[in-house]
Amino acid sequence: MDVQLLLALVLGIATIVVLVLRTRLDAFVALLIAALVTGFVAGAPAGEIITSITTGFGNTLASIGIVIGLGVAIGKILEVSGAADALAQKFVKVLGEGREHWAMAGTGAVVSIPVFCDSGYVIMNPLARSIARRLRGRYVTLALALGCGMTLTHHLVPPTPGPLGVAGILGADLGGLILAGLVFAVLLVPVVIGYAAFIGPKLESEITPQVREAVYHGVPASTGAARTGTGGGAGTGADDLDGGEPLREEPPTSELGEPPAGAKPHRVGFGLAAVPLFVPLLLIVLNTVTTAIDRNAQGVLSPTDEYTPSGFAAIMAFLGNPVVALVIGIILAVYLLLPRWTPRKRVHGWLADAAASAGLIILITGAGGALGQVLRDTGVGDELAEAVSSLSLPSVLVPFLIASLVRIAQGSGTVAMITAASVSAPLVDGLGLSALLAALACCAGSMVFSYFNDSYFWVVTRFTGLEGTAALRGWSGITTAVWLASLPLLLIASLFL
Repeated sequence: MDVQLLLALVLGIATIVVLVLRTRLDAFVALLIAALVTGFVAGAPAGEIITSITTGFGNTLASIGIVIGLGVAIGKILEVSGAADALAQKFVKVLGEGREHWAMAGTGAVVSIPVFCDSGYVIMNPLARSIARRLRGRYVTLALALGCGMTLTHHLVPPTPGPLGVAGILGADLGGLILAGLVFAVLLVPVVIGYAAFIGPKLESEITPQVREAVYHGVPASTGAARTGTGGGAGTGADDLDGGEPLREEPPTSELGEPPAGAKPHRVGFGLAAVPLFVPLLLIVLNTVTTAIDRNAQGVLSPTDEYTPSGFAAIMAFLGNPVVALVIGIILAVYLLLPRWTPRKRVHGWLADAAASAGLIILITGAGGALGQVLRDTGVGDELAEAVSSLSLPSVLVPFLIASLVRIAQGSGTVAMITAASVSAPLVDGLGLSALLAALACCAGSMVFSYFNDSYFWVVTRFTGLEGTAALRGWSGITTAVWLASLPLLLIASLFL
């Protein structure tokens, strides 16, 4: 075991944590500096380190940079058009009374696939408040279910930027990661519901006075856990919630521009709202499925063997390419969800805002690829694989634990999963892991214990009105519960992937 190479890895990861937590530098710069530190400590020549960084950065963004930008743009249009609200209202109506926390978790999971957690939670929180006001209680349960539902798909399902970056760094099949991530998310939703229903009533009395007043408008909340799932009473569909602000069925006119005289109010229904979200996902998944069938038909079973798609598989290889699929998605979003009277400049401004928010994620992803390339070229990855193989740990736990430790240390789930992917990329073959399984492990491990160093922690707890230990018991607890529940799922998945 080469101690120098392992020291290079430890110092590289420590550099990321220290710079993000203790300096004014962001994760992008921290990852690049970590790549330099790793290379120098490993004894690589300066010129070769720079070559590794630029090569890794370029190769990673060549496969995933465009996709991240397009995915964020679709999310922005869903946000400003009111489509995200339409998805939420449909969930509430379908699931009905007594299952409002299921509706919140499901809404959060769907909306967070294309929309960043922070903005998605801000958009959807009025829905949780309206339902809680109608029920005269259970706001903490609803708010936690909504927030953690968003956490699941934000961490597990592309085209959320983090999983996209992980797929690009590890070379995992994107369609396969979408399918596997969705399966994990569906299986983990009951954990979200169970924890929210358990802890919510215990924390209801801990809501700050300001938030309590905003939610219940001075009306005393019901005591106990009334109407938690089976009680009778009036329905709670989106059209019969009363008290306070109504559910928003359309965005304010000022967001979309002034309609011409006599124009009908702009409303986006569930069916229309779902099209720009599900069409790209369906195309990507169909590409994965048809490619697998075609490869089997051609007898090309090894992923390293040369393969040329034929027939319908060739068509889907084009339409289901993530770049093409998401280009189709953004076109559908702009022309189906926005009214015709929306000024062109305003739409351009929204897309520019989306590009700005995507920019840092793209840079962080590229820097993660640069660090991974340095680990490969210096031999640090091979050395780590040998060290890990001597331990009696299941291989899938390596990327899982790396992501977990980085998440706890610096707070960002995206940075944690990308760092874990960068470190794990050189190890995949040596550990006998598939790229898909390694990607799932990186994504799942990054969900652990959201607390003070995570910006989303503050979004959820401030809107929910929880402070101090109540915030830790509620939000940090629920994120740790889904992280822990993902571990047996990973071990089961390792038997098949």
